[in-house]
Amino acid sequence: MKKIILAGGCFWGVQAYFDLVKGVEKTIVGYIDGSTKEPSYMDVLNGSGHAESVRVEFDEKIIDLKKLLDHFFNIIDPTLINRQGNDLGKSYRTGIYCFNKVDLEFVKSYIDSIRENYHKKIQTETKLAEDFYPAEIYHQNYLDKNPGGYCHINLNKVKNIEE
Repeated sequence: MKKIILAGGCFWGVQAYFDLVKGVEKTIVGYIDGSTKEPSYMDVLNGSGHAESVRVEFDEKIIDLKKLLDHFFNIIDPTLINRQGNDLGKSYRTGIYCFNKVDLEFVKSYIDSIRENYHKKIQTETKLAEDFYPAEIYHQNYLDKNPGGYCHINLNKVKNIEE
């Protein structure tokens, strides 16, 4: 099983979207790339610097990293800084955090290959994953438990890539 961490704004919608993607075996929402260890949601809201993110575990026999990135860029605006949808702040930045240098180089190459699709500079961070902290249990699969909850992502977009 391969894994990657994706930050694409509010983690509820990112998780709900990737749970629909064929080949994704497990998702966990959490926090990455901040200044404190084991932050709480309140720490993140109060400026710990972490991004809301989703650890995605996927089966490479079913979906490769390129296709996973196609899905990710289908649901974010990578040209925005510290914002997605109506959510504003550093915790809502976009980022891709890899567990090895080979994947990181692939991600950077992928982004280079799609730059011409955007009129503005791509702002999505690309880094090696260091500290990822799972979010509180009430955030896990939030939109499944709260179907009317806010989501800036159109979950029907998964079909655009799958078909």
